Amino acid sequence: MTTGVQFTGTLTANQTAKYTTFGWNAASYVAWYCVPTSVNATAAEVQWSVAVERTSTTQCTYWITVTNLTAATVTFEGRYAILG
Repeated sequence: MTTGVQFTGTLTANQTAKYTTFGWNAASYVAWYCVPTSVNATAAEVQWSVAVERTSTTQCTYWITVTNLTAATVTFEGRYAILG
């Protein structure tokens, strides 16, 4: 398994943003997850969803939509894990 950070972001209170990442191997199974990195955040919480499009026979693009579920600004990392 290979893991890493693909992007970082900042969301204001209750904000939603969409992040795009492209050129991924279409034969790979990629799991996406978001981790709050805000310091001293007692209730930092984000929710995310992932959409994927096959852009060629060998590549795909992912859209990760992230929502801040709190009334405070949250910073986070968009992380991936290539499984198998």
